Amino acid sequence: MAKTYTWHKLDEGYLPLADNSIRIQEVNGKKISVALHQGQLYAFAHKCPHAGGIMADGFIDAAGNVICPLHRYKFSMKNGYNCSGEGYFLKTYPIEQREDGPYVGLEKSGWLW
Repeated sequence: MAKTYTWHKLDEGYLPLADNSIRIQEVNGKKISVALHQGQLYAFAHKCPHAGGIMADGFIDAAGNVICPLHRYKFSMKNGYNCSGEGYFLKTYPIEQREDGPYVGLEKSGWLW
C-alpha cells in the first residue's frame, strides 16, 4: 500500500538561511527539523530515535548526514538510514518545491473503513 501525504507549506521565516543549517519548524502541530545542504531542503524528525537528542542542535557532515548532538549517531537526511551502524532509523519527510514555496508531506493517519 502506497503512502499518502497531507502537504503543508513551510513557514519561510523559519527556513534555514545558510547551507548546512538546521532549524526546528512546527508543521500541523508537529515539530520537525528542516535542513539545507548543498541547496537541497530536507525534513526529518525533531528528536533522535536513540536518546531523544534535539537534531537541530547537531550538525551536518560533509557527506550530507545529520549528526545527533548527544552521542554522535549519524543519519542520512535523504532516507533516515543510520550511517554509523547502531541500527536506528530517523524518520524523514518528503519535501516538494512548488511555485509558492516548499511543502512538507506528513503521512495521513487513521484507518479508512
